[in-house]
Amino acid sequence: MKSLRYLRTLGAASVLLSVGFLATGTFAGATNAHDEQPTSHAVFVESDQPGANTVLSYTRGTDGSLSYVATYPTGGAGAAAAGATADPLASQGGLALVDNGRELIATNPGSNSVSVFAVYGAYLRLVQQVASGGSFPVSITSRGDLVTVLNAGGAGSISEYQLRGDHLVALAGEVRSLGLANTTPPDFVHGAGQVGYSPDGRFLVVTTKHSSDSFEVFTLTHDGTLSTNATITAATNAVPFAFNFDSYGHVVAAEASNSSVSTYAINADGSLSALGTVSDGAKALCWIATAQGYFFGSNAGSATVSSFADAGAAPTLLSAVAASTHPGTTDAAASPDGQFLYVESGGSGALDAFAVGTNGTLTPIETLWNLPKPFEGIAVS
Repeated sequence: MKSLRYLRTLGAASVLLSVGFLATGTFAGATNAHDEQPTSHAVFVESDQPGANTVLSYTRGTDGSLSYVATYPTGGAGAAAAGATADPLASQGGLALVDNGRELIATNPGSNSVSVFAVYGAYLRLVQQVASGGSFPVSITSRGDLVTVLNAGGAGSISEYQLRGDHLVALAGEVRSLGLANTTPPDFVHGAGQVGYSPDGRFLVVTTKHSSDSFEVFTLTHDGTLSTNATITAATNAVPFAFNFDSYGHVVAAEASNSSVSTYAINADGSLSALGTVSDGAKALCWIATAQGYFFGSNAGSATVSSFADAGAAPTLLSAVAASTHPGTTDAAASPDGQFLYVESGGSGALDAFAVGTNGTLTPIETLWNLPKPFEGIAVS
């Protein structure tokens, strides 16, 4: 794989000539992709449009501001969960950077596939489209060279892959049903919400939302083989939607029924022990991001972002309204250094940029408008 790794170190002109980028579409403030210089910092969002799914790329300035670069077709189709108005994927992690940011993987729920892009700063090159191993893929997670895709349609399933170079190879026998009773496309409240590897790599966690209001946890062997069955733990509150992990490796989950954040310890057998819960008093806290040791919840029904302190056990509400966004607030992601938070309002076609203070405050930087509506899925480098 020397050629791909080497190309990433070349100058802008050499890269653009060598890899043949494909970019289409124009949005407010757009420039031609070839007029921009590649940068090591970028923000990517997924359009999820039916029939022609795309990824929009932006350069990320040192002040957190964004500049549009290009729109890249995934080669697959987007789709919307049944009943969804602002969040077509109804999940967290529908777009993911893997392999230390060298590749970007996008879900294509309308064609039951995922697309792999090689990443060159804010520029992308489509290298593969592969079957997701189930129906309606909505979430992606990675650890080392392992990648798992969550499929939310029907009974729900997870499919594990190995990343070889910049291609995904499905691992034989590593597809597991979640045993849910759902439709295809799934209902936006009932389909599985997110998949994620625990920080120590011993477990794979899945939220089921209102299908069973629980967490399904698979254990992994040293070579990444998944346990045949999951250990199932009921959530503290209904509709466990998305999650992240705190500094102790605890699951910090957004539970949408009463806009709560709950924390759980993962036990040796994969069961979860509840450590505490707190509500922000808003509506539909579904997504949760982390930056600078704080957690930020997106409240879809309130058009706000709330903040929580990482207490190492029970969560602590820092601010019920850390920031105001726009109707239909959905997924969010922080820059790797934790200095900036980017929040999608898929129902409004808007993307907000915030500076994250060392005390957990959010300071608005700018709002980008005229993105596809609705849209969902975000990744930041």
